[in-house]
Amino acid sequence: MGAMELRHEHRQSQTLSPRLQHAVRLLQMSSLDFSTMVTDMLGRNPFLEVTEGGDEAAAMDGDAQVAPAPVMADMPEPLPDDREIWRAESSGSLRRAEDGELSALEMTAAQTCLREHLRSQLNVLRLSSRDLLLASIVAESVDDDGYLRSSLEELAAVAQLQPAVELGEMQIALKRVQALDPLGVGARSVAECLLLQLPKIEDTRSRMLAERIITQHLNLLASRDIPSLAQLLDVSVAEAEMVCLKLRRFDPRPGWRYETTQAAYIVPDVLTTKVRGQWRVQLNPAVIPKVRMNQVYAELFQRHRKQGHAEMANHLQEARWTMRNIEQRFSTILDVANAIVKRQRHFLEFGAMAMKPLGLKEIADEVGIHESTVSRVTNNKYLATPSGVYELKYFFSRAIVSSNGSACSGTAIRGLIKDIIEAERAENPFSDAEITRQLARQGLVVARRTVTKYRQMLRIDAVERRRQHS
Repeated sequence: MGAMELRHEHRQSQTLSPRLQHAVRLLQMSSLDFSTMVTDMLGRNPFLEVTEGGDEAAAMDGDAQVAPAPVMADMPEPLPDDREIWRAESSGSLRRAEDGELSALEMTAAQTCLREHLRSQLNVLRLSSRDLLLASIVAESVDDDGYLRSSLEELAAVAQLQPAVELGEMQIALKRVQALDPLGVGARSVAECLLLQLPKIEDTRSRMLAERIITQHLNLLASRDIPSLAQLLDVSVAEAEMVCLKLRRFDPRPGWRYETTQAAYIVPDVLTTKVRGQWRVQLNPAVIPKVRMNQVYAELFQRHRKQGHAEMANHLQEARWTMRNIEQRFSTILDVANAIVKRQRHFLEFGAMAMKPLGLKEIADEVGIHESTVSRVTNNKYLATPSGVYELKYFFSRAIVSSNGSACSGTAIRGLIKDIIEAERAENPFSDAEITRQLARQGLVVARRTVTKYRQMLRIDAVERRRQHS
């Protein structure tokens, strides 16, 4: 049996200091998260304050105001801060309202959720209090998709009326709700939802065929098997295709049009435009916090610093770190964006087909930072170009070598696939294998599964779903 022994061993290991950890967290945050963090810090750190103007071209040193980079000549107006827009519109609207005129806010259509929309329709119907209550119970039980997921027996028990609610009464209440706008609301299945929307089809024959498809062959409609549908319905392929096209215009989730969730807007971190033939990059002033050190508080604290003020000392240190890290964050983002634009200028001028292969290491070597830092910078950071807003990581893709030895990016391959599919005939679309062969004829050897993956990334249906029958 081996004897136990104690042994000292010296090893070197790399750890991140608290300051460096803080800098890394700031760097990988999105603009929204970063703005929230700065706002929270302003509320609890007495050494930080919001600037009310100041020199916008001030240098970004550790204890000075963090200000936007100077705006170059011929550059577009910076994107305004959402809060500033709201203040300007609200103040103008209130002034007009004081003059006795309708304000813009008063003239804006109020958003209505699905249940409110149903209640407003029920309230104008001539119903007894009992019938109105039962119909309201059904309307309140409809989910956000517009479907009724609860059974009528459960809803009858909820009413707790005397005499007891019968199933027939609940069925009448359901019919009343299903007769409301939007068509399809109150359905208990996809088939019932589509059946409720059949009045949209004016032609009697087409409406009858559509009803047969929904009730008997819904699986074939989902798989777009038009030939089989035509055979089962004893109609031509063209007529079956026409009826299916009308059915595909139905709304399988009628409640979604009353969804109250606000759209999330992207505010780009970096702006790029072409000035006198050269692509120039600048930070978006809208995402740069106008925050600075309160020098008066800092000097007073340093002058009268005593023992027992550890908390205030920590606040001062945190404020200094925050100012330096904010400067480092935006400086790194700008450097990385500059390096990306420098290499992808052909994409900015000619589109996706001109995208060059680009790796994280290439940008890291030029900027002088680690690849992991480039990865953090490019996630959830956006570049505004004349052709649209793109996430910085969109510009990276591995190289695919063509038969003549030149390299092509995955983005360019996706652009080619999209062009090939757009040029196909609707009645005879290209399969993924055929697209692979067409790429090979252009000197690009790509596996079929890669073509399938790229097609799915473009959100393009498979060949059978794209086929249209004449």
